Amino acid sequence: PLFSLNICFFFFFSTSPARKTGEKGAGGLAAAFSPPLQGLSPRLQGLAMGLLQVFAFSFLALCGAQVRAQEPEFSYGCAEGSCYPATGDLLIGRAQKLSVTSTCGLHKPEPYCIVSHLQEDKKCFICNSQDPYHETLNPDSHLIENVVTTFAPNRLKIWWQSENGVENVTIQLDLEAEFHFTHLIMTFKVRNSYFAYDCESSFPGISTGPMKKVDDIICDSQVCFDISCLDPAFRIEDPYSPGYRVNLLKITNLRIKFVKLHTLGDNLLDSRMEIREKYYYAVYDMVVRGNCFCYGHASECAPVDGVNEEVEGMVHGHCMCRHNTKGLNCEQCMDFYHDLPWRPAEGRNSNACKKCHCNEHSSSCHFDMAVYLATGNVTGGVCDDCQHNTMGRNCEQCKPFYFQHPERDVRDPNLCERCTCDPAGSQNGGICDSYTDFSTGLIAGQCRCKLHVEGEHCEICKEGFYGLSAEDPFGCKSCACNPLGTIPGGSPCDSETGYCYCKRLVTGQHCDQCLPEHWGLSNDLDGCRPCDCDLGGALNNSCSAESGQCGCRPHVIGRQCNEVESGYYFTTLDHYIYEAEDANFGPGVSIAERQYIQDRIPSWTGAGFVRVPEGAYLEFFIDNIPYSMEYDILIRYEPQLPDRWEKAVITVQRPGKIPTSSRCGNTIPDDDNQVVSLSPGSRYVVLPRPVCFEKGVNYTVRLELPQYTSSDSDVESPYTLIDSLVLMPFCKSLDIFTVGGSGDGLVTNSAWETFQRYRCLENSRSVVKTPMTDVCRNIIFSISALLHQTGLACECDPQGSLSSVCDPNGGQCQCRPNVVGRTCDRCAPGTFGFGPSGCRPVWVPCLRKAGHRSANRSLSPEPSEPGSVNILSCDGFFTMVVYGSLSGDWCRCLAGYYGDPIIGSGDHCRPCPCPDGPDSGRQFASSCYQDPVTLQLACVCHPGYIGSRCDDCAPGFFGNPSDVGGSCQPCRCHHNIDTTDPEACDKETGRCLRCLYHTEGEHCQLCRAGYYGDALRQDCRKCVCNYLGTVPEHCNGSDCQCDKTMGQCSCLPNVVGQNCDRCAPDTWQLASGTGCDPCSCDPAHSFGPSCNEVRHCGWGRGHRA
Repeated sequence: PLFSLNICFFFFFSTSPARKTGEKGAGGLAAAFSPPLQGLSPRLQGLAMGLLQVFAFSFLALCGAQVRAQEPEFSYGCAEGSCYPATGDLLIGRAQKLSVTSTCGLHKPEPYCIVSHLQEDKKCFICNSQDPYHETLNPDSHLIENVVTTFAPNRLKIWWQSENGVENVTIQLDLEAEFHFTHLIMTFKVRNSYFAYDCESSFPGISTGPMKKVDDIICDSQVCFDISCLDPAFRIEDPYSPGYRVNLLKITNLRIKFVKLHTLGDNLLDSRMEIREKYYYAVYDMVVRGNCFCYGHASECAPVDGVNEEVEGMVHGHCMCRHNTKGLNCEQCMDFYHDLPWRPAEGRNSNACKKCHCNEHSSSCHFDMAVYLATGNVTGGVCDDCQHNTMGRNCEQCKPFYFQHPERDVRDPNLCERCTCDPAGSQNGGICDSYTDFSTGLIAGQCRCKLHVEGEHCEICKEGFYGLSAEDPFGCKSCACNPLGTIPGGSPCDSETGYCYCKRLVTGQHCDQCLPEHWGLSNDLDGCRPCDCDLGGALNNSCSAESGQCGCRPHVIGRQCNEVESGYYFTTLDHYIYEAEDANFGPGVSIAERQYIQDRIPSWTGAGFVRVPEGAYLEFFIDNIPYSMEYDILIRYEPQLPDRWEKAVITVQRPGKIPTSSRCGNTIPDDDNQVVSLSPGSRYVVLPRPVCFEKGVNYTVRLELPQYTSSDSDVESPYTLIDSLVLMPFCKSLDIFTVGGSGDGLVTNSAWETFQRYRCLENSRSVVKTPMTDVCRNIIFSISALLHQTGLACECDPQGSLSSVCDPNGGQCQCRPNVVGRTCDRCAPGTFGFGPSGCRPVWVPCLRKAGHRSANRSLSPEPSEPGSVNILSCDGFFTMVVYGSLSGDWCRCLAGYYGDPIIGSGDHCRPCPCPDGPDSGRQFASSCYQDPVTLQLACVCHPGYIGSRCDDCAPGFFGNPSDVGGSCQPCRCHHNIDTTDPEACDKETGRCLRCLYHTEGEHCQLCRAGYYGDALRQDCRKCVCNYLGTVPEHCNGSDCQCDKTMGQCSCLPNVVGQNCDRCAPDTWQLASGTGCDPCSCDPAHSFGPSCNEVRHCGWGRGHRA
């Protein structure tokens, strides 16, 4: 930009003394420097546009001797502070840079006159400036270059002159660089030149001085030829300080403006051309004093590029910079020297530019004032384009994704190594700690993992999390493992798939589900319990995951579907009995009834037997097959002869041909025709091969006894007693016992082995059975439910039974006296009169012959009709009846009495001593009898009483039967004792002594030590406690005690879990046996306070406790 400063001069051209404003001969001149107009009011700026130009500072007009600007008094060189080039005339060598707006004779010779030559003969002359001045060839040339000082002898013959009468003439010097300006010295050809002849009229409002400060603007009306930039009246220590240098000393262009000719009014009185020839501007020489402007950073200058003049005394404009500066005027810091702001040198302070500190990672930098201020004016250099993966103001940091190797110098080109952080698991896409600073927890190269990520490189999910993903703000998703179903200790899930590591019987991605056919997710070792649904009572082996309730068949109840509803029962294996008495008889076949002997288990079923002689047969009609399958045919009999009955033929007669697509489609003829022998030492025989029967089909099974023996025998008319035919399911072929194969190649499972080991099948074949084990009972229940697909209704006869509820095991109803049959629907043999009170027995004869009378008996005069019963009145403790189908009268002792009621027997009915007799208040038997051989009296005790006189409590009962009014009561042991064990409970107090099913307590109402659960439901389970984490006082070896209700073990400090099998968060070392210890992870080196079982904390770069 062009900077200018305007100064105005007035000249007085007259031979007479100066007159007031308006007199003839006044003139004016203006000089301009840079910079312009700053600080002026709008009014002054308007004046500058019209008459004169006044800018940012004023000059002081000095008259008389020349006054020069103050020079620095420093004698030292650039190395010790500020330094400056020598001062000279800036016009020397720059004549071609001078220009003027008006020159006389430039286009043609012009006349001019000199008013002051009044005493000279020649007053007017010719100006011819078409060619440069030449002393002899062109002495009348007055071009502007004539003002350049030459110190030639003919100096007063050479000057510059303007055209006549022209005002607002401007002389301008254009410099090639900035210079330090000190003086402007002009020598006018006309004397009595003024800055302003009349300040008041020419520059109204401008002060006439004196100056109060160095940059005041004033108007001066003195005559002067020397212009100084700084007033010597002001003491200035350093004229090159910024305040003066910028506004007063720096110059790039100089403009001198001659604003007005003071004509004294002649031109107003006379308009002839001759009048104007004596008014013009003329300057002998002009000196622009200054030096190369280097801001104190150079002591010498060289020519500016493109300026080739080598003129002696010429002041050059290109500073030879020192103090690490550069530029024409040393106005910039050298490249890579920007650590401090560029400033001019001041006195002894060189203000040298300082080299940037880039740690050899950059070769360029720039100055940043904000950084400079932020550092307290210490440093402001910012390195550019840092190399070797560095960054920062001094290239002292590593770029993102790089870190400083702690063992390398900061200037090492290999200082920064690339981060090895997994971008998916690290914060900020994989940026690691770029340097080490223990005070802030930074470790060079350490990866900063997302919340759910760990590992040296943040490459693995934390325990309990999975699915490392860059999109996940937490890095990994929670496995959300259910602690009940997850294996304790170690990582609970797969870090890739998120599938939790489930306990043996648990499944699901989150281990929150029991495996199919399991239930009850809990802290148990296996997590869940098998459904154990009954193989027959349940529809399948699936159960409710919460309650364990299996899906039961109709009328089957219980969690495992192993019980029947009240009023229903399950069948025994020999349930399907077809009595011989009900069969079709062949020739010679007859019924042989048997009476039940009290308190003795009969060895037959039904009313008795059927007497079948050799060659005869029985035909059994079968119409109630429950399930299509193979059945074993069993013949129950009572041998009557000493030898084996060699041949019994069983033939199955079917209603038609068997469809090949039916269940029995593979039946062969031999299966329907089988031969067996009847052993004299057995009561039953099973056919060698099972026979297939189908549900809904009626069959006839023919039993023939064609031959007793093939050997000689002296037995005449041999016969045997047949009790019944029984169909028993061929259990081995049932699905609950097989895992594959068919026929003889059936592959059985462990249930079949158990079934055989407990001899469940054999025990079911005989009429007289040993007590059924629970194992057999459960399996037979399953078989029954499978065959019938439901529980069977009791269907107890409302007259013959005491209740509509039957025994769930077999369905036997509770019959009224002398009533028999599963449903209590008929009188027992030897009894009659089926009704609401039961049946009444037919007694032994009261009289030996019909019609016999005695003094104390009243008998019917005539025998009854066959099949009818007449009751006669008897005296004493017996009753007499007449049974028309038998010969004679029959009597028996009343209940509670025993003896021979037959008259003349020498005996009579006496009270049963069980122990004190009827109506004694201490009688515990319903009846008694005398053994005919030993003559020992035997009481038939009420339930709960034992002993020959029923004077003791039976096993499972307690009380005081020895006291009058005393009784025996069931021991209240909640079904947790063996009721056949005489020592299971105390017979006097009822205290339970031998609790079963892991129970204890006075009433077996608690789970015993080391077990928990519900003792009242026989559901006590063993405590599963990790002895390492359990209080030692609660353990005996590896067996520990737990809360008897919930199973919670007593844990050592910092140990958690129902089984005390894992450390609490932020602890470790379960194996110590004293509880878990704090992880004590180093907060500076670990991601958190947690650690694993070997005390490895969550680490960043490397790992340590």
